[in-house]
Amino acid sequence: MAAATVSPSPPSALSKLISTRTPTDSTHPAHLHHLTLQIQHNLQYQHLWTALTIHTHSPLSPHKLLPRPLISGLPPQRLYVHPDEQVELLAREARRRKQRRIQEGVKGGGKGDAEKPPPEREWVLPTQVREKWSLRRFGEVFEGIGVVPPEPADSEPVISREKTQEEKAKDDADDDTGATDSRRSETETEGATSQPAANKWRTLKRVVLATLDDDSTVVYYIVHDGIVKPRQN
Repeated sequence: MAAATVSPSPPSALSKLISTRTPTDSTHPAHLHHLTLQIQHNLQYQHLWTALTIHTHSPLSPHKLLPRPLISGLPPQRLYVHPDEQVELLAREARRRKQRRIQEGVKGGGKGDAEKPPPEREWVLPTQVREKWSLRRFGEVFEGIGVVPPEPADSEPVISREKTQEEKAKDDADDDTGATDSRRSETETEGATSQPAANKWRTLKRVVLATLDDDSTVVYYIVHDGIVKPRQN
């Protein structure tokens, strides 16, 4: 009796990605490209990042080769909020609650929906858990990047839309707080530049350290190039 023929299992989507997207003429070792593609795949399909771009050279002049490929992308929500920005957000929320209490009476003005800061593009540094990192190696990475990653070349412009009745009512409630003018100014800036307004609190370089474990799980940390001033109570 002839033995049954076992068909090999088809390659996974990640394997196909690595086999088709790994450059053959790169100055970086192939294993670093494999690592970068695996982290990119994890960001896109497990964490819903968009506008992902792989960088092999610095975006800063004279565009030197980076120590290893980096990723930039847009997470679905903000990953890091500066302590001073947190204070500002809390103050605006307190003013909105006070205004709602005035309009709705003493019993009104509950918590409502807290203001969420918009997401920002982030740098991602792919690493493997067995690697040994030092301050010098991190410094070499930070030297090759800017504070904010560049927008991808094929990014679509921001399209303005008409506000809903709920948003208009919220703006009317904030007229006495100054928050509406701030949001209106940010919206006008976005429309003029086709890009989100710059965050005045983002002054230090930072990367999202993506560490791949032996079991293919990925852990993410935020690493700053310097010390962030702690929040003042």
